[in-house]
Amino acid sequence: MGLTEIASVDGQIGPTAEATLPMKDDGLYRGDGAFEVIRLYDGRPFALADHVDRLQRSAAAIELEFDRAALEREIVALIAEAGGPDGQLRLIVTRGGRRIAAIEPLPAHAETLTVATVAYSPTVILNGVKSLSYAANMQATRLARGQGADEAVLVQPDGVVLEPPTSSVFWVSAEGGLRTPSLEVGVLESITRDRLVKALHVEVGAWPVEDLRGAHEAFLASTTREIQAVAAIDGRALPEAPGPRTAEAQRAFAATVEREL
Repeated sequence: MGLTEIASVDGQIGPTAEATLPMKDDGLYRGDGAFEVIRLYDGRPFALADHVDRLQRSAAAIELEFDRAALEREIVALIAEAGGPDGQLRLIVTRGGRRIAAIEPLPAHAETLTVATVAYSPTVILNGVKSLSYAANMQATRLARGQGADEAVLVQPDGVVLEPPTSSVFWVSAEGGLRTPSLEVGVLESITRDRLVKALHVEVGAWPVEDLRGAHEAFLASTTREIQAVAAIDGRALPEAPGPRTAEAQRAFAATVEREL
């Protein structure tokens, strides 16, 4: 039996397929809002406070106010109604004043995937904001798939590596160091990335795309996928997928989840 998708809209819980919103909401008209996605382990949300904190920072960055205490109460009620599933919790706040929480099944992720680099010029005003305006990110994934890859890695026009559309990227350089882009280049302050940087020895910086393309090993990290090995970058197969540093990251993150839950 699969997970039953239910949602809370301003505290009203029901089947997601039957949830409704007023049409006149700039969250729909203009993508004007903020969101978060949180992993549920047997109904226990991982790093919930960190995610809601980031939602609040995203909302503040676009001058959007929402009732955090009400949303937190609604999250508790929704999870209780769902009965403790494995899945993901999506939170959305909109310019029209809606608070939305929805429980969804986890997307399927294979053991490995391939990536292609896609040129991307960041919107500096939205750096660090998980806004509802994700069309560019989704188009980047489609462009990568057009190149025969599974996912994109966004790269600035000057060749500095950023991140995939919905995750962070780590790789083992030719010199042997585990690397990831620094927050200063404009990547999202990923919660999974933060845990890995604290648990492992990771070099953060502004890395040229040639460094990524020359990697011995690489993986993506995100809330839903956790740690996923990269098998090829721009058509070049990596020597190991998954390799030892990916396995190390998987163990470290699993230990982090177990400790925090």
